[in-house]
Amino acid sequence: MEFVGPIITWGVPILLIVFLIAIYNKLVALRNRFKNAFAQIDVQLQRRHDLIPNLVETAKAYLKHEKETLENVIAARNQAVSAQKAASADPTDGNLINKLSQAEGMLTGALGRLFAVSEAYPDLKGDATMRDLMESLESTENKVAFSRQAYNDAVMNYQTYKESFPNNIVANVASFKDAAMFEIENPEAKQAPKVSF
Repeated sequence: MEFVGPIITWGVPILLIVFLIAIYNKLVALRNRFKNAFAQIDVQLQRRHDLIPNLVETAKAYLKHEKETLENVIAARNQAVSAQKAASADPTDGNLINKLSQAEGMLTGALGRLFAVSEAYPDLKGDATMRDLMESLESTENKVAFSRQAYNDAVMNYQTYKESFPNNIVANVASFKDAAMFEIENPEAKQAPKVSF
């Protein structure tokens, strides 16, 4: 009986500390998973952004009367690149992720308009470089969609664990931020651009 008192006195607090450490470590692991998932999106967005200037340059030769469309694509691309850099610096900042989502939605809309305009130019549709760029861009769009889905799944797991009791207490005390889903705001932009030849 002599040992019961010290075991309760020391055992319960030690178990509580171990329990809290386990919660903290799982929060860190889940946060790192969604940050890694964002890194995968980042790679695909960079590829997308790198393809667009070549696409616009190729289209310039054929779309002399569509200067505004080309300028809109470049402006949307530049905004998306800026938003991507900011979000890449801190993928735990939900505001930056939301700004990136909006910028990517605008870029996808501008690209959709470019593809729609290009349909009226048979020479442009027949250009091998343009066709290759459009195929690469479509492939990249699919990779972005898959990466975005993996990221959103990781964010959901993190948020669910973070918001559950008693994990929410540890998360608040340790200042774990909420994570934001990467969703494209523009309903038209949720659809991959159709490319036909």
